[in-house]
Amino acid sequence: MGVALQTFFARASSSLALWGVCAATMYWAYEPGLWVLIAGLLLRGLFEFYQMLGTTRLPHLRQTGMLLGAVLVLGALYIGRQRGPEAAFQFESAALLVSILLVFVRQIFCTTKDEMPVASVAYTLLGLVYIAYLGSITANLIYFTPRAEDGHLTGHLYLLYLALVTKMSDCGAYLVGSLVGKHPMIPRISPKKTWEGFAGALAFSTLSSVALTRALPTQLALIGPTLNAVLLGLGLGLVAVLGDLAESLVKRSTSTKDSGHMLPGIGGAMDLIDSLLFTAPLLYLYLRYTPGS
Repeated sequence: MGVALQTFFARASSSLALWGVCAATMYWAYEPGLWVLIAGLLLRGLFEFYQMLGTTRLPHLRQTGMLLGAVLVLGALYIGRQRGPEAAFQFESAALLVSILLVFVRQIFCTTKDEMPVASVAYTLLGLVYIAYLGSITANLIYFTPRAEDGHLTGHLYLLYLALVTKMSDCGAYLVGSLVGKHPMIPRISPKKTWEGFAGALAFSTLSSVALTRALPTQLALIGPTLNAVLLGLGLGLVAVLGDLAESLVKRSTSTKDSGHMLPGIGGAMDLIDSLLFTAPLLYLYLRYTPGS
C-alpha cells in the first residue's frame, strides 16, 4: 500500500469516527455535548495556534490569550442560550474589544522585560480573532431559531448543515486533487493544493448543500429555495478553501506540518476546524440578513 493511500485511509478513518460522534451530537441536539464539542475544539485549536508560535519563538501571551479565549467562547454559548443569537453576537464583539484593551494593558503594566511587546500583542490578538472570535459564532447558529415546544433545540440542524457542507468541501478538494490534480493553486503556501481540487471542493459543497436542504426542507427552511442552496453551497465551499489556505499560511510561517497530533491522518484540532472558522460567520450572516430568514 502506497504512502498516499495509507494517509488517505488514516485520514478517512479519523474523520468518519470523529464526525460520526459530532454529527450524532448535533443531530440529536444534545446541548451539553454541543457545548463540550464547540468549546473543546476551539480552545484546543487556540492552544495549538499559540503552540505553533512557540515553536518558532514568535512572541505571544499564551496564558492571557487562553484565558480571554475561554471567556469569549463560553460567554458566547451562555449568552446565546439565555438571550439568543443577537445578544451572543453583541457579546462576542464586546468581548473582543475588551480583550484588545486588556492585552494592551497587560503589556503596559507588565514588569517582565519583553523585547517585542507590540509583536506579543499582535500575535496574541491574532489567535483570539482568528480562532476564538470567528469560532464562537457557531454558538449563534445553535440558538438562531427558537426552541421547540418541548424545549429542544432547533437551530442545531443549521450547525449540522454547516459542518457537513464544509467537510464535504474539504473531502472534494482532497479526493479530486489527489486523483486528477495537476495544476498547483498557490504553491508558495500549499504546494499540494490544485485548481482541480478547488473545483472539487465547490462541486461537493454545492451538491451536499442541495441534498441536505431537500432532505430536511422544514428544518432548514431559512436557507430558502434550491437556487439559494446552490449559491450558499458555492459560497461556503469557496470560504472553506480560503480557511484551509489561511491555516496553511500560519503553518508555513511557523514551519509546522500539522497543528497537533490528536487525530491520525488529520493532525490537531486546528487542522479539523480551520475551514469552519471561515464558513460559520458566512452562514450566520446569510441567515441574519437574507430576506425571509
